[in-house]
Amino acid sequence: MNVKIEKSWAEALGAEFEKPYFAALARYLHEQKAAGKTIYPPGRLIFRAFELTPLPSVKVVILGQDPYHGPGQAMGLSFSVPQGIKAPPSLVNIFKEIQSDLGVQMSGSPDLEPWARQGVLMLNASLTVEAGLANSHKAIGWQYFTDAVIKCISDTCNGVVFMLWGNFARAKKELIDTSRHYVLEAAHPSPLAGGAFFGCRHFSKANQILQSQGKTPINWQL
Repeated sequence: MNVKIEKSWAEALGAEFEKPYFAALARYLHEQKAAGKTIYPPGRLIFRAFELTPLPSVKVVILGQDPYHGPGQAMGLSFSVPQGIKAPPSLVNIFKEIQSDLGVQMSGSPDLEPWARQGVLMLNASLTVEAGLANSHKAIGWQYFTDAVIKCISDTCNGVVFMLWGNFARAKKELIDTSRHYVLEAAHPSPLAGGAFFGCRHFSKANQILQSQGKTPINWQL
């Protein structure tokens, strides 16, 4: 893998790219592609979240598990799909919660890039997936890299709001210095959680936290 990642992240995470696990990860992805496997997202989008949200700009982190595994869905941002692609059920529920929480009407646009440009890092724990096989790359090494990302944010930023949805994301709380940052926990927005996500009000809470620090709140309306 020829790693091309935004400058501030490259400087902060440079040591990770030199570690044996990352070389093994890159080799695995190369071998899979050589064997004819389809990997999502396309290579140019694997580090898209970092490109859109440089390290000094991070205000909020939304942690997902792995990219969508259907054609045309994965775009390098957790929970987001490109324009023209139907919003997956979890994203539909996220929009419902925003409408209820903030009293705004969402357009239904599934592309969350406007959030990323405002400082919302939409990070998946695994940055790639094999087509049609959810969570297929959970153990190839990405977990070490994205844990390092979370730790990097915890160590170098201040007052970041971490939104941890579901047990998988909530397990990452141990990587976060809660004396410097804010952690909002809730059920996963998936319909499989039976609606337990609704009423968490994370979007208004995050903005209240940001404003209390003198930071510009996120415009969640799309």
